[in-house]
Amino acid sequence: MTHPTFLEVRDVRKHYGAIKAVDGVSFQVAPGEIVGVIGPNGSGKTTLFNSILGQIRPTAGGVSFCGEDVTGMSPLELSRRGVGRTFQTLQVFGQLSVRDNLIVAAQEFKGTLPGRLFAAPDAGLGQRADEMIELFRLKHVAHLPAGRLSYGQQKLIDIAMAFMPTPRLVLLDEPCAGVNPSLVDQLRELLVELNKSQGGSFVVIEHNMDFIMKLCPHVICMVEGKVLAEGKPADVQGNPAVLEAYLGN
Repeated sequence: MTHPTFLEVRDVRKHYGAIKAVDGVSFQVAPGEIVGVIGPNGSGKTTLFNSILGQIRPTAGGVSFCGEDVTGMSPLELSRRGVGRTFQTLQVFGQLSVRDNLIVAAQEFKGTLPGRLFAAPDAGLGQRADEMIELFRLKHVAHLPAGRLSYGQQKLIDIAMAFMPTPRLVLLDEPCAGVNPSLVDQLRELLVELNKSQGGSFVVIEHNMDFIMKLCPHVICMVEGKVLAEGKPADVQGNPAVLEAYLGN
């Protein structure tokens, strides 16, 4: 069963004393939709993600996923419901091979604990890992320790790990950060392909405006913890208040 509103964020607030890091943010994400979240540094984007994903509990407001209230639910509980994420910093196991990184990323979601203990060495995830390696163009380095690869390649591994369990919703926090410009277009094409082939929804925080405007049909701009503008990329990009917020920072 699909839900007209796949993810619903309702008046979410996260306050630290007098500091209002997130101050009444509401938006919805439909099944299969890609939503971009932009805003100057300190606008509350990552705090909003962490409030949605259970890293921190919001001061007020709520979050629903597929019709279920998941406000304050732990990241593990959300993961088991099909919600994945990437972080600004890499979450790659440097000593493991690229292939083993992908397998480890999905093992938590593969059957029962006894089943995993007595399963094949790849936990039955080898084929899925090989598919992701092919899609992310990592076949030539699949056997190498991830820590020996370039930062951009490790970033691709990190994102591939988030998609290994076939999540229904993925929140990506600055996927382009530190990535060589030559890889940015490849990354955008990969996300478009994953969106088409797996049908999941994405919410993407990113400072690279060109990347966001080409990838996301729906864009939200946050400033000082609030939604300043929301709509189609061209409308948000041309909004005088958005231009002022960026030029002023």
